Amino acid sequence: MEIRSLRSDTMRARDLGIETIWQLTPGPHNAITDVAGVRVGHATVWFGEGALIPGEGPARTGVTVILPHVGDLYREKVAAAVHTINGYGKACGFEQVRELGEIETPIAFTNTLNVWRVADALVDYALRTNPAVGVDLRTGTINPIVGECNDSYLNDIQGRHVTPAHVFAALEAASDGAVVEGAVGAGTGTTCYGWKGGIGTASRVTPDATGGFTLGALVQTNFGRSEELRFAGVHIGRFLRPSQSREQERGSVMVALATDAPLDSRQLQRLCVRAGAGLARTGATIGHGSGDFVIAFSTTQRVSKHTVADEAQVMEGLFPAVVEAVEEAVLNSLCAAETVVGRDGHIRHALPVALIARHLSTVV
Repeated sequence: MEIRSLRSDTMRARDLGIETIWQLTPGPHNAITDVAGVRVGHATVWFGEGALIPGEGPARTGVTVILPHVGDLYREKVAAAVHTINGYGKACGFEQVRELGEIETPIAFTNTLNVWRVADALVDYALRTNPAVGVDLRTGTINPIVGECNDSYLNDIQGRHVTPAHVFAALEAASDGAVVEGAVGAGTGTTCYGWKGGIGTASRVTPDATGGFTLGALVQTNFGRSEELRFAGVHIGRFLRPSQSREQERGSVMVALATDAPLDSRQLQRLCVRAGAGLARTGATIGHGSGDFVIAFSTTQRVSKHTVADEAQVMEGLFPAVVEAVEEAVLNSLCAAETVVGRDGHIRHALPVALIARHLSTVV
């Protein structure tokens, strides 16, 4: 397999001088890994040039994994919830999360036709440490969680080039601290507002009065028409468009939310719903053909014991944290991504951040 090395000194949205538009403070890394215990890993599959040969390449794809904690998730499940903004997608494992309110494998993002291969690898991963599954009839089965975006404009999607080895590599590479963003892992071949999109992340710490909790978001962006793009409320897409932009919104986005607030599934589902507001602040209108999904989890293993009054106070801090973190994560995915040339010479250009910064300096 080939895993491409990546730069770690990528541009982020705050480098454009727009941090004043947000009210809440980010965590130390401004990433989902600011939630204690959470780890993120990528495996990027990048080979071949020129004309598409279906099933053979070129490949511009990968997998990104999120681990809620470093223990055995099958034995130490975490409270979780999911939300479907628009259901034109291939999300795997979401129905059991809706029913039981918990997740028991790492979360993986990949491309559309690789969902089932990645899910199979997550099952193998869980069986390594839980060999009694399906043997001891008192145990259940395994519910792998996989989300996807369609990267076929740049990638040979028929080749399904993400293998179990890539999934295991991403899991083994998962770490806390800074998260590599842009054209990496599951975001290698994706497009956002006509520009090169990819993986983005951000975090917020709620005020002490609302609990002082940390909320982190990680997104896989593959959505939006170029004319819709907004930065800091400024309609950038009205004056700046890529040379190759899609005519119709058919994209998708995967959003993962993590928090150390001791929330149950019902409360986490309320957070999921607010992710749509963060997407909208970047210009998203959620097209007919888009698959837009959110999954949220709490890293605490206990069920919340807040009273109704306490819940209202905690949620008042977390709701804007979701909106701000998702918005900034989307913008980070754009700022960090480099120009990618894929199959058939198709190009997704990097966002011209210097030009945008000059424009924003006159209006923000």
